[in-house]
Amino acid sequence: MILDRILERKKAELRRKESRGYLAELKGRITERPLPLGFTQALENATSHDSPALIAEVKKASPSQGLMRPEFADRFEPVEIAQIYKEHGATALSVLTDRDFFQGSLENLSSVKEGVGLPTMNKEFMVGDVQFYEARAYGADAVLLIVAALDRVQLEDFHAIARGLNLDVLIETHHERELDRVLERLPEVRLIGINNRDLKTFSTDLAVTQRLAKRIPSDKIIVSESGIHKRDDVLRILEAGARAMLVGESLIRADDIGKKIQELIGTTN
Repeated sequence: MILDRILERKKAELRRKESRGYLAELKGRITERPLPLGFTQALENATSHDSPALIAEVKKASPSQGLMRPEFADRFEPVEIAQIYKEHGATALSVLTDRDFFQGSLENLSSVKEGVGLPTMNKEFMVGDVQFYEARAYGADAVLLIVAALDRVQLEDFHAIARGLNLDVLIETHHERELDRVLERLPEVRLIGINNRDLKTFSTDLAVTQRLAKRIPSDKIIVSESGIHKRDDVLRILEAGARAMLVGESLIRADDIGKKIQELIGTTN
């Protein structure tokens, strides 16, 4: 399974980084940064009856599809893309920072946050403590925790580390067992992601959001992720109870990114 490959590579990458000097360097950078922006609060404030709040994703490549656009082989401008997102109605941003499978970087995260200024999530496969210090040091306001990638102890410990660094947390679930674990072990969590993508086949099905949303208490902000390509998809997850949506591929691949955002959120003239 692709997730297992990513996690193994990520653990090896982390072993190379683990040194007292590197962590001290990150902590030094953190002391020089302002407090994170309110990622969760921004989504809550932007929720409307017409559309979930949009978390727009800056993504160069994926393990299943390669480069999102052919021209990214020669020119990839994450800040330029993120600025278009902001100008056309995105509430928050997500930046892929995994290098080996998604061709991302922490530098992309930092440049997007500094250049655009919207609340920004570090989209990464978290497997060790140092990654949370990296996220904070490079300007993240939130991090992602994938329940399928973590055991119960890791889930609780990583959530505590993130909150201790003033980072908001989006916890991603794929099925009922994962969701029940989150609701039982971390009842205080506000952001619950439902990923419509099957991690084994990489196919997407919005019925996952429709099914799992029914089990989530009304005080949570449901974030539907993956498989959102057209306005009808947005209306479908909105009716299911999603108050935010994370969209990357359909925006990045669009001929006109701004027009695609307007289509999704229902502001097309």
